[in-house]
Amino acid sequence: MAQVTVTIAEKVYRIACDDGQEDHLRSLAAEVDGKIGQMRQTFGEIGDNRLTVMAAITFVDEREELRARIAALETEVARLGEARQLVEEAVGRTERDVAAAVMDAAQRIEAVAQRLASPAAA
Repeated sequence: MAQVTVTIAEKVYRIACDDGQEDHLRSLAAEVDGKIGQMRQTFGEIGDNRLTVMAAITFVDEREELRARIAALETEVARLGEARQLVEEAVGRTERDVAAAVMDAAQRIEAVAQRLASPAAA
């Protein structure tokens, strides 16, 4: 288990993480620190705890918005999949209908050709 030292809101924290996840953890900590910094600029010095809670709520709100977008996209993908299936079925029916029409036309042409070729037609 690796140990990473990060700074968030001017405070240093030593945090354990899985081996190989050190850079990811540093990146996450930097994002939290950046969000707190943005809030500090917007709201001023309202207390570290309040800023941290506001940053956490902001992240959770963003996560919930992303979850809603993902759910909407999953619904849309499912709808498109159903529409695709209907189109594929319609294409299959059309192909069968066209093939049947071509076969029917070929049979009629063959019948006409045979009548024209027979000695009685002469």
